[in-house]
Amino acid sequence: MSNRFKSLVPATLSAAVLLALSNAVLAQDTTPPAQAKTKDLSTVIVTGTRSDNRTESSSLTPIDVVSAKVLQQSGTNDLPTALAHIIPSLSFPRPSAADTADTQRPAQLRGLSPDQVLVLVDGKRWHPGALLLTNGVLGRGSQAVDLNTIPVSAIDHIEVLRDGASAQYGSDAIAGVINIILKKGAKGGDVEITGGQYSAGDGRQWQGSANFGIPLGDDKGWMRFTVQDGNEDYTNRAGPDRRAGFTQLGVNFREGDPAVKDQNLLINTQYDITPDVQFYAFGHYGHRDGTSPAFFRYGSNSPSPSSPLIAGIYPNGYLPLENSDSTDRSLVAGFRGTVDGWRWDVSANAGGNRVSYETQNSINLAYLRDFGNSPNTFDDGILTSGQQAFDIDIAKDVSPGWLPNPVTIAFGAEYLRQSYSIAAGSLPSWYVGTSGTSGGAQGFAGWQPGNAGSLARHDIAEYLDLETNLTDKLGVSAAVRHENYSDFGSTTSGSLAGRFDFTDTFALRASASTGFRAPSLAQQFYSSTSSLYYGAGNSLGLAPGIYNSGLVPVSSPIAKLLGAQPLEPEKSHNYTIGAVWNPTDALTLSIDAYQIAISNRIVLSSSIGTTTPAVQTYLAANGIANLNYSGVSYFTNAADTRTRGVDLVASFRNDLGSAGTLQTTISANYNKNEVTSVKANPAILNSLGSTFHRLDRRDIKGLLADSTPRSKLILSEQYNVSNWGVTGSLTRYGRYTAYSSAGTTIYGSTGTPAVDQTFAPKWLLDLAVNYNLNRWTFTLGADDALDTYPDRVIAASSNNGTLPYSVYAPFGYNGAYVYGKVAYRW
Repeated sequence: MSNRFKSLVPATLSAAVLLALSNAVLAQDTTPPAQAKTKDLSTVIVTGTRSDNRTESSSLTPIDVVSAKVLQQSGTNDLPTALAHIIPSLSFPRPSAADTADTQRPAQLRGLSPDQVLVLVDGKRWHPGALLLTNGVLGRGSQAVDLNTIPVSAIDHIEVLRDGASAQYGSDAIAGVINIILKKGAKGGDVEITGGQYSAGDGRQWQGSANFGIPLGDDKGWMRFTVQDGNEDYTNRAGPDRRAGFTQLGVNFREGDPAVKDQNLLINTQYDITPDVQFYAFGHYGHRDGTSPAFFRYGSNSPSPSSPLIAGIYPNGYLPLENSDSTDRSLVAGFRGTVDGWRWDVSANAGGNRVSYETQNSINLAYLRDFGNSPNTFDDGILTSGQQAFDIDIAKDVSPGWLPNPVTIAFGAEYLRQSYSIAAGSLPSWYVGTSGTSGGAQGFAGWQPGNAGSLARHDIAEYLDLETNLTDKLGVSAAVRHENYSDFGSTTSGSLAGRFDFTDTFALRASASTGFRAPSLAQQFYSSTSSLYYGAGNSLGLAPGIYNSGLVPVSSPIAKLLGAQPLEPEKSHNYTIGAVWNPTDALTLSIDAYQIAISNRIVLSSSIGTTTPAVQTYLAANGIANLNYSGVSYFTNAADTRTRGVDLVASFRNDLGSAGTLQTTISANYNKNEVTSVKANPAILNSLGSTFHRLDRRDIKGLLADSTPRSKLILSEQYNVSNWGVTGSLTRYGRYTAYSSAGTTIYGSTGTPAVDQTFAPKWLLDLAVNYNLNRWTFTLGADDALDTYPDRVIAASSNNGTLPYSVYAPFGYNGAYVYGKVAYRW
């Protein structure tokens, strides 16, 4: 059977299921009754505008509004995965054996970096996580917001702005904005329990949640509570080592989702002090305990033990485990009201994330050699990220006599403080010694006292925003924002947007803006030592195997000696043009083309080898010796990139009278990222060896370009009749390519184009059936119902067959997930 035919089978079966559902329904009476309900586009939006009457249907820029009901149609327990099932321009890869990336996974918009998406909760800036993605994964080098800290049951809806918005909201909004709107009011609530597992027999999950409100002070206010508790067992799709003498040892590696336990509490409240003044606040506390694998180390029962020192401790080898204990806290409080038509909002915002890291089931070989013993559990240290903000926002609709419609004038200011700190681990976690034996806890070495410390900065911003309809057909907006950061200076961003409604059903819209992203404190300050697999023929001159790799801050002596320079902010130019068409009340269509040009992209450099005589002599002459790693990398403003793409959204609601309703949605994204220029290699790297590059081909061709699918298509059907509901979603992920580098990759490719691999497109089918009985809803469903897996990696990239799937797989590699839900709503 040809590969092409194999790829068509799941697509054909999936399409057949959805078409059967559609045809079965449409074969019934399709005459719409007089009271037919259509999709409601009159919902007022609050993202990308400061007008109080702008709706989704009249938006000047492309925006997706995702309701809580749609979010709950997925079987997943986490928010970013649910969003990725709905919005084609958003992706949520599931890396494994990638140190910190496993338990705080990044979400990407339009294939850009996760930290180029601004996340708001009720319009307030949410804090980033403390973990930095350091291995060869999508989003490498980013310090992103952890969307999983927001319980889905607390969400009323989400507004996703697919346009640059730095002029309105400041740093991080280059790719767009995700604004999570919380449920409000004292009425209504729900309790839900869900559970399931993968068809392979592992990854069992359960989660319980409750959301409810209570009135305050004679109905002058309310307080709403959300609690959530859940557990996920790990999955494993690793294979046996195919080498002679190793195969009989069975499966020892682990490749899949980590084991996770998490709890979240979110409280949201509002109280009317006077008819024109409100107090509001919301706070969150979350705890997540996650354990993910490192690479397996072979024992004395194998042909190639990782070290003779472990014979009496781990004769059968060992799999180091990396445990992250994450605590997340946030509190937003403020007052808002109106006076003489002026809308004002004054708020304070404090949040942070603390991650305690621990390596388990491991050993420190240098400590064992020097002291005759070694712990098997290591306290690696603590990462802490903090953010505090104070905002003043003022707006009014002014009616000048020379304009036909009111002008929304909005202005305000923000004080933002950000902090980041590293606390050193215990001595055995990072101990190196002087014997030449590899030091640090195997799998993930703890942070040394030299890595420890703290860093803080502040920013003062001011903005002005104008929006109006110049005529009944032409709407326009303009915004400008000035920022002054204490660590790199000031920057100004601006935006223009317009929309012309040719008829009541057809409009064109366009926008142009500049943007920026400040280098995160973690990118300026973070350092670590971790284990990576180096494949055959690597440029470091090492035999294939697992070696320590160091990440150092740009301010460190070794980084400066190897060409590092102080980081600068990223700058962007965003352009969007699109059309909106509503030929009938039931049918809506939109298409938007965009280009995003970013200069000074902040990326992790390639791994620069420190084992060659030339490098060791050079570093020793400058006072640096006895390094605990074979390669070192640092952050750099090395590349300029360009993103071009198209978003398409079409929705049709067919009211079938007594036969029910059928909602059809087709959404698609085509997105091409490319590196347009790379800054010249530092002179010192050229002098040390021809194989040393500040940025290698894996980043240039892959991580910044083609390692995310260029296309994604989602066809979804929602059919409801009587007490029953059936949901089907068919998603096509386009092809993507994994490129080898001139150094290390996470799966050990050789650094030559011969081991590049392009992965074929895949179709995934999600199905669910709901039954409503009074206030109860019972759901049975399957995500990836046809048990579709991505292509396996080629032999040269599989670590001898032990790791058969690519870390870039856009939907993971767990297979079918079957689940059930029971919910009670009032």
